[in-house]
Amino acid sequence: MSWLTEYVRPKIRTLFTRSSVPDNLWHQCPACQQMIFHRDLEASLKVCSQCGHHMRADSEERLLWTFDEDSYTRIELPKPVADPLRFRDSKRYQDRLKEAREKTHLDDAIVVAHGTIGGEKAVVAVMEFGFIGGSMGAAVGDAIVAAARLAVLQQAPLIVFTASGGARMQEGAISLMQMPRTVIATRLVKDAGLPFIVVLTDPTTGGVTASFAMLGDIQIAEPGAMIGFAGARVIEQTVREILPEGFQRAEYLLQHGIIDMVVKRSEMKATLARVIGLLRPPEVAAAA
Repeated sequence: MSWLTEYVRPKIRTLFTRSSVPDNLWHQCPACQQMIFHRDLEASLKVCSQCGHHMRADSEERLLWTFDEDSYTRIELPKPVADPLRFRDSKRYQDRLKEAREKTHLDDAIVVAHGTIGGEKAVVAVMEFGFIGGSMGAAVGDAIVAAARLAVLQQAPLIVFTASGGARMQEGAISLMQMPRTVIATRLVKDAGLPFIVVLTDPTTGGVTASFAMLGDIQIAEPGAMIGFAGARVIEQTVREILPEGFQRAEYLLQHGIIDMVVKRSEMKATLARVIGLLRPPEVAAAA
């Protein structure tokens, strides 16, 4: 009896233990709670097949979904001074940066690449929400400026995918100064007669919304994306009014004329290619 209990039973348990099954094979939709097999989720571009909810995507996925296959090249971005204020809250800012870099394998909350979209040249900047909530510090500001200059140099449109909680408080006034810097960067593109297109993804809030994110020649949003400045609860407490249903969601903003279109992720690449073709300067179109 001891042989059965001490040897055979543990061996059986080891054979059928759940720890041998990878824990990332199934994902639960945060909207409808449906379980989705990871390959089906990849094939649908992280859109729930049951309710159509657009789940958050990382910057590398955005680049793969947006550019033509093997057509894009990421650029090296300027490296600003790390922790200029030697900030510390519950932990040191330097430690937060280190953790975020290990988690995302990025230097900061944005990547910039250039290539083709549907055969059309484009420079694309993608914000990474997984890096300290996509917050905008000096590095993000430098990246937007670099992307704008590259777009002018290549005579290509600039497309920015936003995903941010706003300014990065650990950089104080330096972070706030990125708002006018990024606005000036958009003017570089527009003064060159080139299209500036913004794709608003979930969430886009705070200082990003209050600066370059609302200055696109064309404003596109993904379905259900939360877009705003302050949170709904803060607004309700300030104005002492009950906000309408769907307030700060992409569809509400489209209905009230704040954005130009809401585009499903599966249609985003084709839509961007079409918009670029329509907005190309005549001299650039003739050269092509």
